[in-house]
Amino acid sequence: MTSQIIATARWRTLDREGQETCRLSRSADGWMLVGHAQFRDDLGPASLNYVVRCSETWITQSADLAGDHDGREVKAHIVHENGQWWLDDKPQPDVSGASDIDLSFTPATNLMPLRRLLDPEHTTTEVKAAWLRYPCARLVKLDQTYRRNGVAGVVQYHAEQTDYSTTLSVDPSGFVTLYPDLWEGEVIHES
Repeated sequence: MTSQIIATARWRTLDREGQETCRLSRSADGWMLVGHAQFRDDLGPASLNYVVRCSETWITQSADLAGDHDGREVKAHIVHENGQWWLDDKPQPDVSGASDIDLSFTPATNLMPLRRLLDPEHTTTEVKAAWLRYPCARLVKLDQTYRRNGVAGVVQYHAEQTDYSTTLSVDPSGFVTLYPDLWEGEVIHES
């Protein structure tokens, strides 16, 4: 089976100059996010491509990041297997047991826990994420809580280690459409 595109999200950044596009596809083994982010930060202009592969149940299996940031090559290969994580073949014991990758430069990786939250059985999803605090070259633990508040398409979000809370607007695909002060976007659904 070849991959089938389910939806495409397009965001613009609200805290700096930037834009991003990400496709959600169904594959033979589960799900895949394929995206491209362009932004300018304190280090200069960045152009980053990423791929995140997930199981049928939206658990991260691997992620790849490649591109350029202010003239420097950016490359990372992340693997999640049997509850353990590796970044460029180096073990990341601080995030042992995490289920999701969280790439700090994109709202795309909020999709995995949000897809699990779409299950009518759940009103709250608590996640231990392996957070790549880009441009840092290591994964750190980020405990996250996603809670439906009874309004369709609205989810309360809290990150424990940073004590950050906000209200997300979420498309039925699971993509965030508004991440206040950081990103806003739209989602195109494939037929």
